[in-house]
Amino acid sequence: MPTGDKQKHKHLASLSRLMFKGYSAGFESPTEDLRPVYPELECISALNENELAEFVHVADLHHVTVRALQVVEKAAACLENQSLRHWCEPLLASERQRIARAIDALAPICDALDATGCKVTVIKSLDHWPDLGSDLDLYTTGNAETVSRVMCGEFKAKMEPRSWGDRLANKWNFSLPNLPELIEIHVGYLGQAGEHKAMARRVVERSVTKDLNGHKFRVPAPEERIVISTLQRIYRHFYFRLCDMTDFASLLQSGAVNFSELRRAADIGGIWAGVATFLLLVEKYAAEYGGSVDIPDHVVASAYSRDVRVHPRGDFLRVPMLPAASLYGTQLLNASRHRDLRAMCRLPLLPPLAVTALLAYRLTGSDKGVW
Repeated sequence: MPTGDKQKHKHLASLSRLMFKGYSAGFESPTEDLRPVYPELECISALNENELAEFVHVADLHHVTVRALQVVEKAAACLENQSLRHWCEPLLASERQRIARAIDALAPICDALDATGCKVTVIKSLDHWPDLGSDLDLYTTGNAETVSRVMCGEFKAKMEPRSWGDRLANKWNFSLPNLPELIEIHVGYLGQAGEHKAMARRVVERSVTKDLNGHKFRVPAPEERIVISTLQRIYRHFYFRLCDMTDFASLLQSGAVNFSELRRAADIGGIWAGVATFLLLVEKYAAEYGGSVDIPDHVVASAYSRDVRVHPRGDFLRVPMLPAASLYGTQLLNASRHRDLRAMCRLPLLPPLAVTALLAYRLTGSDKGVW
């Protein structure tokens, strides 16, 4: 393993312990007793300037910067470690300011789309709160022409070039003046091939309200949150971020998930085995780093294997390819069994697209234009 990867994985393990040992159930605020994370503070205190910058970079990649540094800051105060506390304060202030600007920019976009009849739900992006990802994802039941007119006309947005994967998934990316985060809008469909229509309708029909920074957003119900992230992590990217582990550990700990409803949603797209595998991976990762998540036995029984785990490789937590390929095959078989012509036509395009993306990445260092 390259030395750089070893250091990244060391930082990721430290961040994982900060998250699962530094918070009680719900991940709302650091736990009162932070003694379990004191060894992490000793390690962080020993890092040089470049290593600290890399630590924060890994936290950013995994969308846990605010939550992780909140724990470090509070524990540093308990230990009277002023240098570490002063290191955290400007980083937290800067990240919170970025997030507040993004939320303030997102609210009028949602309102404007809703006003034109494009019902909109914020997907994925707000799952990480009080953190926020590097782009802002929306799903709408509207049409692409209206979405483009609103974004480019009312908000002076620029439509970004679309990759093959974007076209297949029926999504568009927009950049706004003075907003570093892209607005990614999925129109009418979900899934890596844009194969899910009925499942996508549920995202809007069952959406709930979330209040953030004085704004009201429509977000997916817990069951659709799990389905959307399963599609992204198990059926498209084949990797997890640390935020996925913490976000869904928190959701499961809250008792908000209706597993009968979750199965109903997953069965529409033939991805119940993938959903069960997703949840099992969360449970296992949480346990490895000091957290506790329980999922029902019947869910565990539906997973690809009780022994499946993610492994750190490169920047992320990788899903083994054998389970991913098997679950993709099950999804395709289900589409054939139910004569889902859209899925049957689109899903077979994914393997050659994935191979093309891999070749492009190895040749140029980027898969831009493919995925």
